[in-house]
Amino acid sequence: MFWDNSMPLAPRPPEKRETDKTMSKKVTLNYEGQSHEFDVRVGSEGETGFDISQLRSRTGLVTLDSGYGNTGSCESAITYIDGEKGVLRYRGIPIEQFAQSPNFIEVAWLLIFGKLPTTEEYAEFVVDLRRHANLDEGMKHHFEGFPRHAHPMAILSAMINALSCFYPEVMDVDSPESFRNASARLISKVRTIAAYAFRHSQGQPYNYPDPRLTYVPNFMHMMFSQPYVQYECDDTVRTALNLLLILHADHEQNCSTSTVRMVGSSQANLFASCSAGVSALWGPLHGGANVAVLQMLENIHKGNLTPEEYVKLAKDKESGVRLMGFGHRVYKNFDPRANILSEQAGKLFAAMDRKDPLLDVARKLEQIALEDPYFVERNLYPNVDFYSGIILRALGIPTDMFTVMFAIGRMPGWIAHWWEQNQTPGSRISRPRQIYTGNQLSNYVPMDQR
Repeated sequence: MFWDNSMPLAPRPPEKRETDKTMSKKVTLNYEGQSHEFDVRVGSEGETGFDISQLRSRTGLVTLDSGYGNTGSCESAITYIDGEKGVLRYRGIPIEQFAQSPNFIEVAWLLIFGKLPTTEEYAEFVVDLRRHANLDEGMKHHFEGFPRHAHPMAILSAMINALSCFYPEVMDVDSPESFRNASARLISKVRTIAAYAFRHSQGQPYNYPDPRLTYVPNFMHMMFSQPYVQYECDDTVRTALNLLLILHADHEQNCSTSTVRMVGSSQANLFASCSAGVSALWGPLHGGANVAVLQMLENIHKGNLTPEEYVKLAKDKESGVRLMGFGHRVYKNFDPRANILSEQAGKLFAAMDRKDPLLDVARKLEQIALEDPYFVERNLYPNVDFYSGIILRALGIPTDMFTVMFAIGRMPGWIAHWWEQNQTPGSRISRPRQIYTGNQLSNYVPMDQR
């Protein structure tokens, strides 16, 4: 395929309005008899913070904020969250509006390029995804080098990094056109890598991508088709997985996204930066949370505990039992993604005409927690991880692939943030400060005198 020079290139992220950058309000810091004023920044949704980028040079002070819960690392036009009101919007569009006819590729374009695609842009991007789905044949040998029991997240991170070796032409992203090409390669190939990692763990032959299939059915084909038996992805499965990927596509400055931006701030290429994001997502406190939820539900079911008994244990601080999948670092009311997935889980199981005792346990736990004053007073509502694992289980995705599915969904968000930072004038390499608490000046002691 050749590029049509008349075709518009991928747009850059929308520029921030001048009124969003610097407001007339000031914050005054008084320290050791000196007053220092700092500008107040107000975002398009009224989020307010004060700019301390000159704090150390003007006062000699730095801030200390473990976990960065009160620190804005950047200004971004991609995703908006209001944790108190349970609001999540992609480029201004409420997440609930994508649930009507979920299309992951459309949402990916929106996040990366700043607007919903036209019919022509969408068609071109679909063509790009299809033609970039295959992996270089040489990459197969790398899969063979991993032991069968290797965790698929380790393989995914390594193979995404290796893409820059096999496709060096996309390492230098210096224009919207080259960026769109790199984005299509990464979004397309990440599902192929994921499927190959799964097939390798099963000792099964790899399935080549089928260019006749759309994004989700093609992934399911690569995962589950057998020789002479093609996997048929029906509308129920396609809708559920599209929706799951959409709900994971971006979530502002979380651990993995911040990792992508930090690595990218050194001018590391897109593939290396996203590979680092996969490693951050692997952690059980981030992308692995839905695995913990499923393990909890299985423990309740296999241990013959009633949901009421388990909740009672979870309320007892001495028991060591935790209610997984409830509460969220950002959402202090409810997680809007959980509401959507709760409804989707019901539709999926009804359409598949199958029962899952774990879903029954989950429903009961949700009901108890929403009515129990202990959880209501603490705003411990179900989060997105509470239902995502059950849905993936219903789709036949094995537990050790859950976090990989999260990574496939999050890839557009990582790409969008990498590009936004890359295109922001004056971006600097990320370099946090610290408060040193070690030894003061000490002298070296020769070994024979110690």
